[in-house]
Amino acid sequence: MTDFTLTDRTMAEPKQFDVGCTIEVSHTFDSLHAHVTLDGDVKIRPGDEVIVHGEPIKVPYGEVQTFRRIATVKRAGWLEQLWTRVTGRAEFMELLEFSFSERTKL
Repeated sequence: MTDFTLTDRTMAEPKQFDVGCTIEVSHTFDSLHAHVTLDGDVKIRPGDEVIVHGEPIKVPYGEVQTFRRIATVKRAGWLEQLWTRVTGRAEFMELLEFSFSERTKL
């Protein structure tokens, strides 16, 4: 059964708040990625936005670096959550569209 619960937000929770975060950036031969971990027990739900503040991060090739920043979490309303869930499922189904075909030489 699909869970269509749109929010578990309490009425006292603000629509937007700042929180500390740790950013790990890897720029190596094996990996090019950035991961953001929010401090505390902040749960990100469908439609929520996370904006990380501060100077642009530049990591030289071959290095992995960690940074501390402040992030603003903007909570999505129930309509945004619903829209994100519906469109997200549709986009996921597009990823599942594939075919098996024989390789042919021209």
